Amino acid sequence: MLDKNGVTFCSTAVLNFQEPAQVHLGPEQERKLWRKVDFRLLPMVFFMSLLSFMDRAYAGNVKLEGLMTQLHLTGSQFNVALVSQMTTNSRHTLLKKLNIVRILCSEWLPGIMIVSWPDFLAILALKRYRYPQLVAMRFLLGAAEAGFHPGVIFYLSMWYPTYKLIYRIALFGSAVAAAGAVSGLLAYAIGFMNTVGHFEGWSWVFIIQGLTTIVICLVAVFVLVDYPNTAKFLDAEEKRFIDQQRSTIPANDIEDDGEGTVTQRILTAITDSQVWAMAFLLMLWDAPAHGITLFLPTIMNNFGYDVPISQLLTVPVYVVATISMISVAHFSDTMKIRFPFIIAAEFVGLVGYIIQITDASTGVKYFGTYLVVIGVHTGIPCTIGWQVILFALANNLRGKYKRAAGMAIQIGMSNFGGIVASNIFRTQDDPRFILGFAIEIGFLCTGLIVAVFSAYAYRRANTARIARAMRDEMNEAKRVVDLYVI
Repeated sequence: MLDKNGVTFCSTAVLNFQEPAQVHLGPEQERKLWRKVDFRLLPMVFFMSLLSFMDRAYAGNVKLEGLMTQLHLTGSQFNVALVSQMTTNSRHTLLKKLNIVRILCSEWLPGIMIVSWPDFLAILALKRYRYPQLVAMRFLLGAAEAGFHPGVIFYLSMWYPTYKLIYRIALFGSAVAAAGAVSGLLAYAIGFMNTVGHFEGWSWVFIIQGLTTIVICLVAVFVLVDYPNTAKFLDAEEKRFIDQQRSTIPANDIEDDGEGTVTQRILTAITDSQVWAMAFLLMLWDAPAHGITLFLPTIMNNFGYDVPISQLLTVPVYVVATISMISVAHFSDTMKIRFPFIIAAEFVGLVGYIIQITDASTGVKYFGTYLVVIGVHTGIPCTIGWQVILFALANNLRGKYKRAAGMAIQIGMSNFGGIVASNIFRTQDDPRFILGFAIEIGFLCTGLIVAVFSAYAYRRANTARIARAMRDEMNEAKRVVDLYVI
């Protein structure tokens, strides 16, 4: 049956009044719908993510622009400042993640971004800004922004079906690589602003970024929409179609299943081995990613280039990595497979880090930085998407509190990788950083092993589910939906 908009309704609703009518859109109508959703949500998510990740990317850039000298940082003090942010980020992730299921996403995500810029206020009192204040500000920044990254992933999983989720997570994740490119380019330009307003060039980096963040987030409050069923830019048929396409993430993920208390639902996720296995895998990705992000400008500078050229050389590395992330995510979603892309990314990053630890020429090592950044930044969105899909298919993780707690554990664990990465590139190891590169190689090798065993375990689980479904004479369509994506 056709309505006035040309949307087809199945007649099954006539036979069963308790089931909502199924909505079918043609390929072109479906493309237009997802394009409408993308244009409404993704630009704001991307720009907020870009500004959030630029803070971490800038840490390596401002180190070369006078931060160490003006704040009189010596020894491991720069590393301690980085760790203070990662530590609070890990500790507060679960609390912030659970809050997002109680508070409107359109207010929560921009809100924590605005609150997470105490650095801007500290810069205004620059003459009293020294090492203790730097550590304190990074500590507060980590606590404030802890819920943003897992919050965005949770938010996207409430809008997109699993087969479209990896690509959207990659667009969000591409902000990480894009932040590296933008921070390198701006650090080069702002480096010429030394003494303007009696501020060092590195101070202007944080001032400009802080003001931009406030403006973008105020706009986002009015642009972002919480969930499909509250979206005024969608009509009733479009909302119903999106709910149908998200069939592997049941509607009770938004309204919650109501089984047990909130504490019991959270404990279900905390005691699930699947959650911790995926959290460990993400941590093994995050350490190599943070290591290269925080110290790439220093690594470039150790190749023998001066500071401005070192800043510029980081830009093309991140541009290529951004293109790689989006391209791989597109093919992963199209082919509906994750594991092969994760393994390929692991090998690419591993080869890049091995090149860095050798005594190769400067040109070869610069090529190695491309492999490192491409590998680690391409693998992370595939891994996160794999985890979200596994959550959607795990019966004991259905319900918004359970999934929120599970995602928070994973992101929190990944931040521990950032804590390790902040400490292994020590001043005394400059310029070769052999210890840091060796530890990163160990992380990637362990990640390969964990990924292989995880895929093997899920394949065995699929085999058992297929056998059980065949015994129960379950139809093929329902059987496929219940299988893990590998």
